Parts: sequence; structure tokens; C-alpha cells
Amino acid sequence: MDERIARVRQELAGDVVILGHHYQRDEVIQFADYRGDSYRLSQVASQTGAPFIVFCGVHFMAESADVLSHSGQQVILPDLGAGCSMADMADATQVEDCWEQLEKLGIAGDLTPVTYMNSTAAIKAFCGEHGGLVCTSSNAAGAFRWAFARSSKLLFLPDQHLGRNTGFSMGIPLSEMVVWDPYMLLGGNTPDSLRRARVILWKGHCSVHQRFLPEHVERVRARFPGMRVIVHPECRFDVCRKADDVGSTDQLIKIIAQAPPGSSFAVGTEIHLVNRLAQQFRREGKKVITLDESGCLCTTMYRISPQHLCWAMENLVEGRVVNRISVPQDVKHWARVALDRMLQVQ
Repeated sequence: MDERIARVRQELAGDVVILGHHYQRDEVIQFADYRGDSYRLSQVASQTGAPFIVFCGVHFMAESADVLSHSGQQVILPDLGAGCSMADMADATQVEDCWEQLEKLGIAGDLTPVTYMNSTAAIKAFCGEHGGLVCTSSNAAGAFRWAFARSSKLLFLPDQHLGRNTGFSMGIPLSEMVVWDPYMLLGGNTPDSLRRARVILWKGHCSVHQRFLPEHVERVRARFPGMRVIVHPECRFDVCRKADDVGSTDQLIKIIAQAPPGSSFAVGTEIHLVNRLAQQFRREGKKVITLDESGCLCTTMYRISPQHLCWAMENLVEGRVVNRISVPQDVKHWARVALDRMLQVQ
């Protein structure tokens, strides 16, 4: 399979760029022209000139690549089953219903919607049309500052943990943040609590990062005195408070890379990345383990296999485009507005 992929890559040289998210399995990400988190890959997607973008990630990432692509470019997702449970937790009709309820309360006029990259193109378009933007875990704090410069309140979609951790790190107390449950009237809140809140958090989460618990941090502290615990901001609030550092996937990698030889880390993020970091930094005398020994992989990201990648690219050689991700033009316009705003935020 590796030989077949290598051969078609050579045949397609200059015509295709392969983007690989950090959480991809090793046998797939080895073929990526660019690796990174969602922010890094969004930047690449907006800059590459290749007519075909093969995105080894999940559906919402491929959608964003299509939104940011240039005329004549086509985006391919090797397996259409590669979705995201977090993105599925915020449906566009639910968000529109939420906004209507907030309008009736007189809140929406002073509210900026901010959506995490892990959301559908329709949600990104909603935010763009309503004066908001997209963010990643890398620039969530910058997105919060951008939003608060324009309104006194913000609606954060769809990951409550990233929103809560970001807001708290910026000095917003938990008492000024509420959670919106889309299956309850007023999201399960009272009108007064919604009026007092500075941040309204959508009730969504990452199935991988929510598995990490405070007791996992305590267990590492007991077993490995002196080991630094570093976690992704999609983790629960209590886990992030107990950790030594919190950062996006790229930031976690930098923390380990910049540490002196002999350093040791327990990392709270997706297991494929943790295992790859353990192997990479072992040569530098650094120890990297997962925060939880039963660490979960991202099952939807894992759907992208060498067989899927090979199939998609061999079809390109034969002149067929399979599994193309194409965002409707009306959605693409406003999603592009929200993404362009994101790319300007530090």
C-alpha cells in the first residue's frame, strides 16, 4: 500500500497537496505534505495553489478547506465517514432557534457568536452572518478579545470546555458563564441568568478529551513525582486547573520540544499524537506518556486509512474526483467571512 501511494503521489506531483491532522494514524500522516492542528491546516488550505487538496482529517476540516480554497481547486476527504461527534452536537437549526430565543429576551443585540473550528460550515456561516467569527484552540483567547471589543456578551459554540477554560483564563468567573442545552427551553436557564452571563456556552464536548479526569492527574502526580502534566483546552475545567500547562496540539508539541533533556510529560490529548511524541522525543532523553493509560483514540479521525488515501489518489490519476467536499455558495460566503476574521486574529 505504501508503494502504491508513493507511486501515485509522484504521478500527481504539483497537482495535489495532502493535509494531515496531528491525530491521524502514523501510516497515513507519513504521506502528508503538511501536518498540523486545524488552524495550521486552515492557513495552508488558503495558501496552496494545488488543484486538488486531499484532507486527511474529518468532515468539518475538509469543509473549511473548501471554503478557503481558490477557484478551480477541489477538496477530497478520503472517507466520507470521517466526521466529528463534537461538530454534530450543534445543528444549524438548533443554533437559529437559540438565537431567536435570545432575541426575544433582548440579548442577541449585544451578543457576538463565536464558533470553534470543530463545527459545520453552516454554523460557521451563521457566525459570519451575525457578526461573529471562527476560532481554534490556538487563538480562542484572541477570538474572545475580538468579540468583547464588539459586544458585552458572546455565544460560544460548540465546545463548552474550550469556552469555559478560555473565559476563565481571561478573568471571567464561572458565575458569569452559563451552559445552553439545545434540548431545553432557554437552554435550561432562567431569563435573569442569561442576561447576567457574559459567556453562553453551547452544551457540546470532545468525546476524546472529556474522558480525562482529575483523578488521572492525581494518579500521575503520585506515580511520577516531578512529571509535568500538559493538557488540551478541550479537557474538563477541573483537569485543566490541575494541569501544569494547557495548550493546543501545536502548543503542547512546542512545550515538549523546548524542554531540556531528561524532562518528562503526561499529555492529555489524542493517543496517536501522544505515542508519536513519545517516539520522537525519546531520542532526546525525554519521557512522554498519556495522562490516562486507557487513552482514547479519535475514532472518526481513525477512519482515514492508507486504503482510503490510496483509492482517492489512484482515482485522481485516472481522472476521477471521488468524495469531493463542496460547500454551497451561499453557505461558503458567510463561512468565508467568519474564517477570514479568524485568520486575522492572533
